[in-house]
Amino acid sequence: MQKTISPIAYIENDFKEKFGVPRQSGRAKTIISKISFINQYRTVDALRGIEGFSHLWLLFDFSLVKQDKFTPLVRPPRLGGNRKVGVFASRSPFRPNGLGLSLVKIERVILSGEDAPFILVSGADLIDKTPIFDIKPYLPKTECITDALGGFADEVYEHRLSVEFLNNLDKTLPADKLCGIIECLADDPRPAYQDDQRTYGMAFGDYNIKFHVDGKTLFVESVELV
Repeated sequence: MQKTISPIAYIENDFKEKFGVPRQSGRAKTIISKISFINQYRTVDALRGIEGFSHLWLLFDFSLVKQDKFTPLVRPPRLGGNRKVGVFASRSPFRPNGLGLSLVKIERVILSGEDAPFILVSGADLIDKTPIFDIKPYLPKTECITDALGGFADEVYEHRLSVEFLNNLDKTLPADKLCGIIECLADDPRPAYQDDQRTYGMAFGDYNIKFHVDGKTLFVESVELV
């Protein structure tokens, strides 16, 4: 009998839209996300022993990506949107079952108080309100393969931009969110096939951050409250 799966938790963070979400987990290490469990799974017993681990695997739903048929070839954004690879040789969200896998770091496990228990993690590449289907501990003795090959992903791994704020706009952002915003901007949220100087807007928490890129430098033009 085929078994259906349903969320055990949802993630809460400042990523309010897909544009600007880190392309992989760990690319924005300072951004904190909250894993909130639904009532059925909100029990401290389910987290017993988790304090002995530093990182977790999250199995989640690409909830904003819908497709009606199987597509065997995809265009990874970091390869410019023109080069095709097999869907199973990529981390594209356009997958047969729409499942994603993310590696996050445990910052705190809260076992008492309002909404407890819940987990605060860093480095997530999930949009706010993403459904989580399962959580598993990361095992460094078996899952850290130092001589593994990264395929075409290794070609673009080092791509980063310098970030500059015009008119001291960085002073208008909360200090506790500034580092995370810079990490997301440095990861170059633009579509890889768009190498131009047009103005883009990235939603983050209560802010809309407008920027343009010139060469290897991203310039923040304005910061607006939304």
